[in-house]
Amino acid sequence: MERVVGRSNMQQALGRVVRNRGSAGVDGLTVAELDDWLKAHWLRVKEALLAGEYMPQPVRRVDIPKPQGGGVRTLGVPTVVDRLIQQALHQVLQPIFEPTFSDSSYGFRPGRNAGQAVQAAAGYVRDGRRWVVDLDLEKFFDRVNHDILMARVARRVKDRRVLKLIRRFLEAGLMTDGLTQPRTEGTPQGGPLSPLLSNVLLTDLDRELEARGLAFCRYADDCNIYVRSEAAGQRVMASVRTFLEDVLKLRVNAAKSAVERPWKRKFLGYSVTAQPDTRLRIAAPSVARLKDRVRERLRIGRGRSLRHTIEDLNPLLRGWIGYFRHAPGVRILEDLDQWVRRRLRCVLWRQWKRSATRRRRLIMLGLDAERAWKSSANGRGPWWNAGAPHMTQTASPSFFAHLGLVSLLATRRRLQGVP
Repeated sequence: MERVVGRSNMQQALGRVVRNRGSAGVDGLTVAELDDWLKAHWLRVKEALLAGEYMPQPVRRVDIPKPQGGGVRTLGVPTVVDRLIQQALHQVLQPIFEPTFSDSSYGFRPGRNAGQAVQAAAGYVRDGRRWVVDLDLEKFFDRVNHDILMARVARRVKDRRVLKLIRRFLEAGLMTDGLTQPRTEGTPQGGPLSPLLSNVLLTDLDRELEARGLAFCRYADDCNIYVRSEAAGQRVMASVRTFLEDVLKLRVNAAKSAVERPWKRKFLGYSVTAQPDTRLRIAAPSVARLKDRVRERLRIGRGRSLRHTIEDLNPLLRGWIGYFRHAPGVRILEDLDQWVRRRLRCVLWRQWKRSATRRRRLIMLGLDAERAWKSSANGRGPWWNAGAPHMTQTASPSFFAHLGLVSLLATRRRLQGVP
């Protein structure tokens, strides 16, 4: 605990919490107000931590919808002071537990990322393991057994004050509309400590799979095991499910778990091709999710200038292709680039509204007067017009490039260092 509350560790934790920003917890204290609050109250908080008497406040419950109607994911937003303490704990505990983690675990670890996980998964399929045991843990962060988790933490941490504090964070109530619901299980996502604790618990799963000589990739609670036959996959599914439920007290979601060909499943938003020279590809649900987010951005931007709308859209496109840059396919990115430009042409067509305005704008963009007149009064809808020659020629790729629109294909090539 002395290392946790040490000056340099707390300054580093404060810098991280400020950079991450985030919303206020149940007490309403914001990140911007945290520094002034600490100047007045830190000595009291520090004394409570060293005495083992600090009591975290309840976390603010936030339910966010899962993609494609998959229910809701519950986040627990701690107060900024509790986030600061959790971050300080994380910085001390991470180096203690990191050497104990599996090489096949990629989530929430320094120097490891989802790209490495999906590359390793594709390698297993390429080597002939062309069946996957796709495990989905049902509401993992809501179902973590506190006693089992704390027993694993206590293997490496002997300071009783730290153990008591971690359990208090786990048991901090979940507040909704001013009412606090006590917690006896789970570690809701939202605090800096939850990802590390998930790896501490699931390392037992990793070691079990390694002991059986299985090839697997795990990213947090997403775990895929790669085998050479369907029969082997069914045996692994049954035995691993028994281990998870009996030893770790976690529940496997039977409806979402399967033994299947890997090109029929997705892992961290990616899938693979079925050819022997297995390559990564972007899974169809990931493409659909991007389109939904683009549509939402463009609905919000109908009353703004096109340049402003593009400026708002670009960070989404850059972030998406930054994540999916490992998939080598070209055609899907070309199609998405074309689709985004067509959606933007829809915005233009709606903004122009009247036939006279559309004719004038088309002429300004280089269309001859007669063709502009005929096109402006064709009576067709925005989507049809957005794909028609009078719009594709005037609001061309170079037109959008001049306005600064990000190209997914060009950005992917730049990230990969391809000319």
